[in-house]
Amino acid sequence: MPGAGDVSLPPGGVQKLLNNNVVVAIDGDGRERVLMGRGIGFQLKHEGRVDPAKVEKTFVLEQGSDTAHAQKLLTDAPYALVEAVLHAVDQAERDLGRDLGRRLPLAVIDHITYVIERLDQGIRIPGTSMPELRILHPDESRAAERMATSIAASLDRELPPEEGVFLTMHLLNATRDEPNGTAALLFRRVQHVVRTVETGLGVALDTESPDYARFILHVRFLLQRLVNRAMLSSGDSSFFEFAKHRYPRAFGIAEAVKAYVLAATGSTLTDEEVLYLTVHVERLATSLGRADDSGGPDAPVL
Repeated sequence: MPGAGDVSLPPGGVQKLLNNNVVVAIDGDGRERVLMGRGIGFQLKHEGRVDPAKVEKTFVLEQGSDTAHAQKLLTDAPYALVEAVLHAVDQAERDLGRDLGRRLPLAVIDHITYVIERLDQGIRIPGTSMPELRILHPDESRAAERMATSIAASLDRELPPEEGVFLTMHLLNATRDEPNGTAALLFRRVQHVVRTVETGLGVALDTESPDYARFILHVRFLLQRLVNRAMLSSGDSSFFEFAKHRYPRAFGIAEAVKAYVLAATGSTLTDEEVLYLTVHVERLATSLGRADDSGGPDAPVL
C-alpha cells in the first residue's frame, strides 16, 4: 500500500472530491485511484489541484461493485479512524514481513466503523476468545492483537477484547496463499473437533495447557493430510485394536470425529488416523485427571 510521496499525481487528474480528506483520480492506466491526506480535498476546492507531497495514502480501486462500496466507506468513515487503521495495517505488514494487499485496509476500516457504531449505540456483539487461533496462527494472532491495541489507542476508545480474534481472521484472509475462505473453513472444522472432544469427556479443555496445544496442532495436521490425500496408514492393526479396547471412551470420541469428518468432507479417516486421535484424546483426559480406566482386563497386549 503506497505511502506519502511514493506516487506523483495521476496524469488523468482529480475526478471526484469525496470529502476534505479523500479525492478520486485516474492513473495512467485508466484505473481509479483514491488519494488520501488530511485536508487535500479542502485544498482542492480552493486551489483546484492536489499537492502530491500531501498525499498520505493511495488505494487503487478494482472495477465493479467494490468501487462504489469502497468510495462510500472512505467518504463516511471518520478520517481519524481511517488513519488509525492504516497505521495499524502498516505495523502488521512490518510484523509479518509481507504486503497485506489492497483489500485488508478497507475490510478493517469497514469492520472497525461497524464496531464503533454499535458501541456508540450501547450494543456489543457477542464474541469468543477462540484460543485455537493463537496456537494455529501465532504470528497473525500477535499482529492482530497489536493492531487492536494500536487502533484503540489512536481513537482513545476501549475496544472489546474479542477484536483481536476478528482482526486475526481478517489477517488470515489476507495472508493465506489458499482459495478464499480455506483458512476459516479449516478453523471451523478444528473448532468442531474440539467441541466433540469436550462433549465426549464432559469437561472444558484447558486451553493454556501444552497438551491442548499439541492436540490442536495434531487436528490441524490431520485435516491438512485429509485435504492433501496423504492420510497415515499402516498394515499393522494390533495397536489399533489395543487402543480400541483399552480406551473405549477416547476411541468412541475419535469415532465421533471420524463420523463428522465423513459428513463434512466425504472422506473416511484411516484406522491409523483414528488411532492417533484416540491416543491424543486420552492424553488430554489424563492431563485433566480423567483417564479412562474402563478398559477390560482382556484388552489385547502388544
